[in-house]
Amino acid sequence: MVQNSGPRPLILCGPSGSGKSTLLVRLLNDFPNTFGFSVSHTTRKPRPGEQSGVHYHFTTKEEMTAAIERGEFIENAVFSGNMYGTSYKSVANVQNAGKVCVLDIDMEGVKQIRKTDLNPITVFIKPPSLDELEKRLRSRGTETEETLTKRLNVARKEMEYGETPGNFHYVIVNDNLDKAYEVLKEAVVSEIKKQQSDGVIIKFD
Repeated sequence: MVQNSGPRPLILCGPSGSGKSTLLVRLLNDFPNTFGFSVSHTTRKPRPGEQSGVHYHFTTKEEMTAAIERGEFIENAVFSGNMYGTSYKSVANVQNAGKVCVLDIDMEGVKQIRKTDLNPITVFIKPPSLDELEKRLRSRGTETEETLTKRLNVARKEMEYGETPGNFHYVIVNDNLDKAYEVLKEAVVSEIKKQQSDGVIIKFD
């Protein structure tokens, strides 16, 4: 099970193409001793350059379904026929190392985790517009018109949820990557200092 006595987990959420993964990599690179990434499970095939255990734990539908039924997952969802999820073990591995566990999950995952006692810090990364998001997704060269349409439909719902007051502690518009990262870093540093003042031990350098 997840330990809840350590630092609060940090959740980054946003539509595919919002830039949240790039921002997350920067945060982990700048503060390697403070944050640890919770590696999610997925049944989709790896994209070029992706490594199992680093970007995702790549698994099969049969294996993941069985693990979910055993209660091993905090949250899980299905998108474009592929399953995604965060296991208790993935979060515990980071917490056991004394780090803030960072989760990169979707809207449905956020809804599920909010029902647990993890008490995460939640951040929504928002693209400047759906038109800009479409440009970013097309530039990847990995989307068909069908998958692009699905992603944009999901993005509309995610942006509506992200903009609803009370759903996230912070909403950051990523219209400029450097600017968005500075806002994210300032918010996270502020949250860490609050926890340190409450006696939570977090190595921060």
